[in-house]
Amino acid sequence: MAQTPIGTLGDSEFDRDTAVVRCEPGVYDTELSAGWTIMNAVNGGYLLAVIGRALADALPHPDPFTVSAHYFTPSTPGPAVVRTEAVRSGRTLSSGQASLFQRDAEGNEVERIRVLASYGDLDALSEDVRTTAKPPAIPPQEHCFGTSDGPAPEIPGSNAITERLDLRLDPATVGWAVGAPSGKGEMRAWFGLADGRDADPLSLLLAVDALPPTSFELGLKGWTPTVELTCHVRSRPAPGPLRVSVVTRNLAGGFLEEDAEVWDSADRLVAQSRQLARAPRQ
Repeated sequence: MAQTPIGTLGDSEFDRDTAVVRCEPGVYDTELSAGWTIMNAVNGGYLLAVIGRALADALPHPDPFTVSAHYFTPSTPGPAVVRTEAVRSGRTLSSGQASLFQRDAEGNEVERIRVLASYGDLDALSEDVRTTAKPPAIPPQEHCFGTSDGPAPEIPGSNAITERLDLRLDPATVGWAVGAPSGKGEMRAWFGLADGRDADPLSLLLAVDALPPTSFELGLKGWTPTVELTCHVRSRPAPGPLRVSVVTRNLAGGFLEEDAEVWDSADRLVAQSRQLARAPRQ
């Protein structure tokens, strides 16, 4: 009997392309789509959403709270398998780990990513919020730049992911696209999916890693591969576009960190992340 993919509700391309099929307890088959590639590599946030969907099925709680991933080798479009393991289950949180594997050219199984995560129920969280954080100051969407505004910047390789996203970049962070980077490690944008699907906790795992790398505004071109990425999901996002701000304060020894914040249409901080990435080789 054919098994129904997990996560194919509605007609969203994101849901179809992050769907997983449970082939035995804790083991899921998936097909990594070429539609989410950047510079010929599958985007790390998309991969995190695929693994996150498998863990949501494997664990007793529905929503990712914290997800930490180590990226070992670049993933490629095509078949993959996600193997999960429940580590601990409590009343409010359950924890598990997962790895995504693919076959190399010789047919050997290669581990691409390993994840440790804690899941809970975002709808059960307290409404008490005490914060000094403020949403990023981004101009209205009509005053920001989308992928169809002006000539495409020169970025080597496939950038199919831009067709799946509705990104509206803050004009103050697009100097790199016209050969005049600001020298500041900042990137800000309105974020949505191109097909209009509203954000949910799994798409937040994509949002934290979907903007152009801040290294572009530092005047560095080329692939900026993620070494490690930790995302905290703080709340279920309200319908409407998200605002994403990413900042790098330190590039040293060939590596840089990126701190991201994601804000929803209700001015709530719904996700945060930090990643370590390798700076583009010049």
